Amino acid sequence: MNTDLSTLPALPVLIHLAAALLALTLGTWQMLAPRGSLRHRRVGYLWVTAMGVTAISSFWIKGHLGWSWLAGFSWIHLLSVWILVSLAMAVMRARQRQISAHRGWMRGAFGGLVGAGVFAALDPGRVLGHWLLTTVPASLSMLAH
Repeated sequence: MNTDLSTLPALPVLIHLAAALLALTLGTWQMLAPRGSLRHRRVGYLWVTAMGVTAISSFWIKGHLGWSWLAGFSWIHLLSVWILVSLAMAVMRARQRQISAHRGWMRGAFGGLVGAGVFAALDPGRVLGHWLLTTVPASLSMLAH
């Protein structure tokens, strides 16, 4: 068993990944569970928090997609800004009892999360993509032999 901590991704990446996975889990629950209850509201606030941490932590992650003239920030960081706006709008609309608008903002934010996750999973240059496309298959191959 490898206990070398230097092989772990940087702390912002770990925070980002953990928050994104939590947001994906809670968001899926919210999309499938009954709406309008106290449980829906509580899980919703947890989801908004996980999404906020996911979006904010992305600003400490810069990689091969970043533009040098923007200090390493890329178009994916624009999604993070948009997610923060979407979350604020969604919460505001829910508090105003504008449920249809709330639903639209939340679905849009969840769609952004899923889209960014698919992109990260399919790009071998990103931590998640590297893990799914390189590390896991190599480990499975070693187990098979």
